[in-house]
Amino acid sequence: MKMSVVRPWIASVVFAAVLSGCPQQEPPKEVPVQTPVARHSYVSFPALGAPTPLQVAGRLSIPTSAQGKVPAVVIAHGSGGVDTRGSYHAQALHEAGIATLEIDMWAARGLSGGAEGRPRAVSETMPDAWGALKFLSSHPSIDASRIGIMGFSWGGVMSMLSATRKYAAGAEPGQRFVAHAPFYPVCWVYNRVPGYEFGELTGSPIFVQAGEADVYDDPDSCQRLVDGLSPADRDDMGLTVYPGATHGWDRLEPAIRITDPYAHTGKGGEVDIAPSPETAETSRRAVVDFFRTRFGLSP
Repeated sequence: MKMSVVRPWIASVVFAAVLSGCPQQEPPKEVPVQTPVARHSYVSFPALGAPTPLQVAGRLSIPTSAQGKVPAVVIAHGSGGVDTRGSYHAQALHEAGIATLEIDMWAARGLSGGAEGRPRAVSETMPDAWGALKFLSSHPSIDASRIGIMGFSWGGVMSMLSATRKYAAGAEPGQRFVAHAPFYPVCWVYNRVPGYEFGELTGSPIFVQAGEADVYDDPDSCQRLVDGLSPADRDDMGLTVYPGATHGWDRLEPAIRITDPYAHTGKGGEVDIAPSPETAETSRRAVVDFFRTRFGLSP
């Protein structure tokens, strides 16, 4: 048998031809360094008016663009505890030049969260809101005259109640929230369950965002609440209801199903909490615009 011989120079030509057909590697691109939009620190403060001494932890975030004192928003979590919602909205507030204090009410009480791991009534956590307000009011980087509150579900109820004169009396004299932004704050409960009286408001604007498919309420529960207020209190209220949105639409984690005795207008039962990125983004822009307007910030 006659064997073929591959001569070295032929092999070199073939190898060169193969290389010439390969795409040339580009030099590595320089990865841009993103400047943080806020400086974060972990703080604690006493709950104001709690029946027993209680120290509440939180994450204070101050925009890196801050020059002088800046406005701030207290962020109160839902029954499940601190989750993605707080940081999701906080980032947009920081970009608008607004500081945030996201508080953890369950850790302060050794609770795990959920329907079985929360206090019996929202009134028990109102001292946390007033303690947060006092802490921010004395902070050298915060403008004490421009502090608001927002919250989700349980925290949304806190945002609502803190706008009433009855509960605002728990704040340090001369201090109050100047804007309230409750997310899906279980509208059916007000003026129907003791401890959830809603009326005789402080005069600070309230912006409620709710979901039409939220089974805690009927689709028109929030509108009926607004319609039932006195004309003076009604003037302080703003309401947006998102079609098809469930409870917790801005919780950008896998959908879950929970059971809560306050669901279905107090009849109790299962609740679907399903993320809606589109509604989440719309509501995030809306809440930033609300606080920016109330704080006198330019767009």
